[in-house]
Amino acid sequence: MLAQPTPDTSRLSAPSEPGIVASVAYCDGRRVADIPVGEAGAWAAKPDHFVWIGLWEPDEPLLMDIKQQFGLHELAVEDALHAHQRPKLEVYGDSLFMVLRTARLDGESLILGETHLFTGKGYVVTVRHGPSTTYSPVRARCEAAPPLLKHGEDFVVYAVMDYVVDCYFPVLDQMAGKVEELESHLMRQPPGTAEIERIHQLRRDLERLRRAASPLLEVCSRLERFDLPMIDADIRPYYRDVHDHVIRVNEQIGSLREILSFAFETSMIVAAARQNDVTRKLAAWAAILAVPTAIAGIYGMNFEVMPELHWRFGYPAALSVIAVVCGGLFVRFKRIGWL
Repeated sequence: MLAQPTPDTSRLSAPSEPGIVASVAYCDGRRVADIPVGEAGAWAAKPDHFVWIGLWEPDEPLLMDIKQQFGLHELAVEDALHAHQRPKLEVYGDSLFMVLRTARLDGESLILGETHLFTGKGYVVTVRHGPSTTYSPVRARCEAAPPLLKHGEDFVVYAVMDYVVDCYFPVLDQMAGKVEELESHLMRQPPGTAEIERIHQLRRDLERLRRAASPLLEVCSRLERFDLPMIDADIRPYYRDVHDHVIRVNEQIGSLREILSFAFETSMIVAAARQNDVTRKLAAWAAILAVPTAIAGIYGMNFEVMPELHWRFGYPAALSVIAVVCGGLFVRFKRIGWL
């Protein structure tokens, strides 16, 4: 359990502005002050300091202000302004730009958010879009571990990535419960319209989650193995841990997709087998009923000259023939499993 951070009575209060969630300066792993965004560049330039700014759907003037202070690349700023990006990692000179997708379940619906992360010497800027998960727990976790936060910007990047990936697991656990429930139902009876719609919804949500998590394999691999700006060798093992978590997420997604496919295919096979069984029974009964139908049809043709037509025992004989033949067919079909 990480220790809780000690309150700092020297913090300065930053004015609340639209789009700004937090703007904090750190030094030697400890929170120094809440700062106005307009002063972030000056704080970041101080020795052993870095700033961590959290934004939520900022407008263009706010992003342009931050761009000017930290020299952010215009293409990265454009991506962060318009959102709807694929998870990725881009290197612009001495800075990194990263796109992450957050996930949570709202009832039966999978909700995906989007986070854009800028990092360079002295700054980390997170830009959230849509119903993205708040990073307040991440900030609290980092501030509770000053020796690790002392590493600076690259540890904050790791903490954000680790939090995003860890939030996938509760979503997958809930989906796994739904898949198991649906699988059990499909084994008992063929899928109806409601079950087919649920299968479609789950497969679509799993595919959306896969598209959010799968690109992180490449992102983590680059952070772990290659020399990138602001990523120290001491922090690379932490990215390896995130990489392992992403692998588990993708494996679990693939497993759930396969379980859904197998359950649906098995239910179709079971339904086909049941249909064949019903078809055999109908065919057997049709064959049995064909005997009295044929005999009754022949004697119902109203001809004058017919065998046993005027015989005293003709009617009982016809009934006896029908009973014997039908009984024999019934026994035969019973033995071969058609009845």
